[in-house]
Amino acid sequence: MRLPAKATHQQTRAINQGLVLRTLYDLGPISRAEVARLTGLTRTTVSELVGELLGEGLVEEVGRGPSSGGKAPILVRVIPDARLVIGLDLGEDAFVGALVDLRGGIHHRVVEPIEGRDGAAALAAVERVVDELIAAAPEGTLLGVGVGTPGLVDTVTGTIRWAVNLDWQDLPLGRMLSERTRLPAYVANDSRAAAMGEHLFDLDRRAPNLVAIKLGTGIGAGIVIGGELLQGDGFGAGEIGHTSVVDDGAACRCGRFGCLETVASSRAIMAEAQRAAADDPDGALGRRLAAGRLTGPEDVAGAIAEGDEAARRIAVAAGRWLGRSIAGLVGVLDIHHVVLLGTVTALGPDWLDAVREEATRRALGLLTRDLRIELGGAADDVVLLGASALLLSRELGLVPAR
Repeated sequence: MRLPAKATHQQTRAINQGLVLRTLYDLGPISRAEVARLTGLTRTTVSELVGELLGEGLVEEVGRGPSSGGKAPILVRVIPDARLVIGLDLGEDAFVGALVDLRGGIHHRVVEPIEGRDGAAALAAVERVVDELIAAAPEGTLLGVGVGTPGLVDTVTGTIRWAVNLDWQDLPLGRMLSERTRLPAYVANDSRAAAMGEHLFDLDRRAPNLVAIKLGTGIGAGIVIGGELLQGDGFGAGEIGHTSVVDDGAACRCGRFGCLETVASSRAIMAEAQRAAADDPDGALGRRLAAGRLTGPEDVAGAIAEGDEAARRIAVAAGRWLGRSIAGLVGVLDIHHVVLLGTVTALGPDWLDAVREEATRRALGLLTRDLRIELGGAADDVVLLGASALLLSRELGLVPAR
């Protein structure tokens, strides 16, 4: 086996610059001396690297910190809008794009309805969104393009292996967007992108390891280990939605039976709610159906708030199936932080309690003692922000400072 070559001076300098930038990103405003102490780099090295970042317009000096006896140190921080990313969420109903800054702030948004388009027509819609965002970006600020899409994605090459709803197979979307924009472009499955968004932008709750589960008409998990996205040998790590959990269960879109999506997705939950409403027209679900207000999980939550027991049972059952799957992930990965995202989270506290209780009951007690299952950030933008986070982590190395 050939041993890895010794790192060149240029490679070492790039690694050190990434370390300094990550520390400023996570902990700034902070002094150069404190960066040196935390990173183990010399003060001279840190001063040179901060000088380069100042010259590139990525960071700025923001006054002086408290003195420890000598001259008060100058504090440095990352400038949030020094660079912008084109973030794309290729959702089921619309393609949404935005200019996203280094802190996850959204500066411009474009929405392109899909209206059943797939194949070449869907690709043309992606290109229109990207072109509009490029035109809206201030000159010299664009860092690249990050894409979150349903389907099986090779994130190394940016190739969509299979996205059934969009009729894309072996589509080299990353390369195509990079050639179109002359910028780096990264593509990931939407659930995995969402995990990176939670990991990078949620500083208050950040942990080195994370499972983020996106729950909508489909279900998928993104797994972050030590700040890196877990891909799997075939780029399918986290495809829990198509793992069978119900013996002799209902048919799934994937062609199998009893998958998690058939009992815990928004599609499955709303089908149960529709049946319950038809069975009891005078109940809260029935009244909402008659009024045309039974279209999403938030309507089931509203019926629960009105005391509808059938609605509560539907939410609890869906939560328990999800909790069982989470227990399996915890048993395999021993991860203590699980974040739930997507439209299904609107079901409310009864659903969330059922998820937590079942996950705790089904996994080894020692592994669940410190388990946190929480709701994630802004549901509407989670994939868009996650796709941007993926690009920031690859291009600027913005993974947690260790």
